Amino acid sequence: MFLRIAYTIFIGILLATFVGVGIAAFYPSPKQPKQDMFPYAEKIDSELTPEEKKVQVAQQEKNQKEWEAFSEANKEYSRDVSVISLVASVIMLGLGLTLVRKIYMMSDGLLLGGVLTLVYSIIRSFNSNNNQFQFIVVSVGLIAALSLGYIKFVKPHEKNSSKK
Repeated sequence: MFLRIAYTIFIGILLATFVGVGIAAFYPSPKQPKQDMFPYAEKIDSELTPEEKKVQVAQQEKNQKEWEAFSEANKEYSRDVSVISLVASVIMLGLGLTLVRKIYMMSDGLLLGGVLTLVYSIIRSFNSNNNQFQFIVVSVGLIAALSLGYIKFVKPHEKNSSKK
């Protein structure tokens, strides 16, 4: 019994990891900009000449623009990753509920992997900083969780109670 539960958990974690690693391998994240140091960083503000202050302000503005561009790209990336992992989780949940029903360990492993991937998708959606998108992802997660609970736990009890 313990080995069966351990195997199910292992399959679930491995499937969620597979999705995450697959996304990272084939859809790389934007690279964080390297923040250039100010050329006069060792001096305090009062020691800077007007020319050095201009150079420092220009460097700060350049760093700020690069960081803002990265931040926007990262929000978009998080949204895309959330969608990809959401689709993968729905596929795993569907497979776990339909195709592999006869092999319970595989079915439960697929379901657990789908739930873990769904959690990953929801977490990534929060990085997108888009409330409507977050609501949609959480709604899909809620619908999937309620459906999964009904099909996996309630429906079999209804069949058993109707046979009596």
